[in-house]
Amino acid sequence: MHMNRIFGFLALLAVVGCTHDQTPKTDWFGEYGTLDTGTPIQMQYGSPDMQPGTPSDNLLGAPVHRMAVMLPLTGDAAQTGNAIRTSIESAVLQNAPQNLSVAFYDTAKNLSATITDVLSTEPEVIIGPVFADDARAVRSAKPDALPVLSFTSDATALGDGVMTMALMPTNSVEAIVKEMSTDGIGGFIILAPDTASGRLMAGTALGAARVYNIQVSGIFYYTEKDSDSIKNATLAASMNTARTAANTRAREVLSDILTNERLTALEKSSLNIQLERLSKMETLGALPYDAVLFLGNGDDTESLASFLRYYGVGTRDAAFYGTALWEGSDIINDFTMVGAKYAVLPDVTPEFANLYERMSGTQPGRLAGFGYDAANMAMGMVYSPKSDAAYLLDPSGYAGVEGLYRLKPTGENERALQIVQLTGNGAPQVIRAAAQNFLAPIYNLEQRKISPADAMELETPGVNPDDYISIPQRLRYKYKSKTYGAHMTVAPTVVPANTITILPEDDSDAFISAEFQPVALENVNRTYIDSVEIEE
Repeated sequence: MHMNRIFGFLALLAVVGCTHDQTPKTDWFGEYGTLDTGTPIQMQYGSPDMQPGTPSDNLLGAPVHRMAVMLPLTGDAAQTGNAIRTSIESAVLQNAPQNLSVAFYDTAKNLSATITDVLSTEPEVIIGPVFADDARAVRSAKPDALPVLSFTSDATALGDGVMTMALMPTNSVEAIVKEMSTDGIGGFIILAPDTASGRLMAGTALGAARVYNIQVSGIFYYTEKDSDSIKNATLAASMNTARTAANTRAREVLSDILTNERLTALEKSSLNIQLERLSKMETLGALPYDAVLFLGNGDDTESLASFLRYYGVGTRDAAFYGTALWEGSDIINDFTMVGAKYAVLPDVTPEFANLYERMSGTQPGRLAGFGYDAANMAMGMVYSPKSDAAYLLDPSGYAGVEGLYRLKPTGENERALQIVQLTGNGAPQVIRAAAQNFLAPIYNLEQRKISPADAMELETPGVNPDDYISIPQRLRYKYKSKTYGAHMTVAPTVVPANTITILPEDDSDAFISAEFQPVALENVNRTYIDSVEIEE
């Protein structure tokens, strides 16, 4: 089951494709997107919404309705295409009347010739294709009124009747940023893969942060599966260099005062306690954010989180959040990630999972669920008394095997997601169920209006060691420290000194002898974190 889900979302990333400036001319039947919202249409077997329009639809000699399915059935993406094909065949076997003709076409072969063959049959609806470039080619060749239910999540390939069943990257990112707002997060950083989809998702996070009034403090990109790149990104994101320098300077100040100044016994005790505490730490200073948003897959996230902990940023310092790309990865068993949240589709219905397993011998991935809903939606459209656009673009949406969704005149869709939290035992806990209808808006962003985000260095006031130690007032002018941190873009927040002062109730038994010796400065003993070996 988990491997199928991993495969499904890796395939989902693959269908994004490259970004082209090929936006559609108009929104396809945009007037239908403004209708009143009501009860979602049920895309389940046995629903009245799935029945043929008239009894004659099952009689011999009834007019034939044609559905064309365009999938990669051979070649490198054959596993993806055939998984979707199985789900479509499952829906057809369950729900199709006798006068429905379904024809499958292989997009891995000559695409131009395949499109010509498909259009020559005059289908009422096309399901597929999977990849963005294929969807663009179909969009350019098809009649304006012909609806296409594709599986690409690249918004630039949609529009003019080409819609998608796939999960749009904006949905998962906006859903988790909205959860951050609910959690009271004031600011967060973004760690994203340096890919077209990674930069687009970071742009989505920026847009969502503006909507939900949260500060984005930095954006850091890394090369997927590249340990050195991941290490460098987390080193910068953690402010480790500045915070380590601040710790070192604070220890130097305390040691110098203990060594060179005349102090009372109480002052010596306080400074010694502070020095001993700082000697057990590597870094000093508060982070300029209280959450981290990981936009990569689960494997890269585990590496990123491990390096962050090594550099002094753990789940006690910042809350961790992710997207649907975590689903099915080993991160769900990582006890060091307990408490992290991510947005994901609801589980497929047991009825569909059982049906698909009987058909294929395997559990369905996410794309298979999209294919099943696409087939049921296409059949519902063919036999509905409504116009094609009125049926497909119903703002009330559809209740499918992977939860609530609706198509939009832009070609994009909205899918209701649930928020889950990692527990470390392989079974994430649902903490916020997915919406059951669209009576209240779920999303505010449109992917086609999102621009990829550039990298952004940390916005930070830096760390001044003097804010984190307490020394006698008479010596403060003599032991002033500079602020560490490259980008002092906001006024520094001074931490009251009395919040960290440690004093004994009295000075009895404070020292073994009158000849007080300060704690010697030593390098902090670094260790490996989890199973990730880190080389300096």
